[in-house]
Amino acid sequence: MNETMIEDAVLRLTAAAADEVKALRAGDPANLGKPLRIFVEGGGCSGMQYGMVFDERREGDHVGEFHGVEVVVDAVSAEHLQGTVVDFSDELTGGGFKIANPKARQSCGCGKSFGT
Repeated sequence: MNETMIEDAVLRLTAAAADEVKALRAGDPANLGKPLRIFVEGGGCSGMQYGMVFDERREGDHVGEFHGVEVVVDAVSAEHLQGTVVDFSDELTGGGFKIANPKARQSCGCGKSFGT
């Protein structure tokens, strides 16, 4: 398996998700070399929502590398994302990034927000 987990990684990307991240990064030269930041913020219809952006590594980040994609998570988001798996589906109906978070007690129909 082409997955290297750094000691404090709090989540993981599947191969399909990593491939999509690589394709997105390749489409914008400004993002080359930047890790993928996955975070949680207040909002959404269930109280909290997920976010993903190409960003710089910051002090205190949890870091992991999955299928050649570096992922960073800030300490606050890490509390909400422990054990999460990020996948990607290219299905016409319901496709996109899929986040399976074992800490989510409820989530909305769109899958982009959750409550703990």
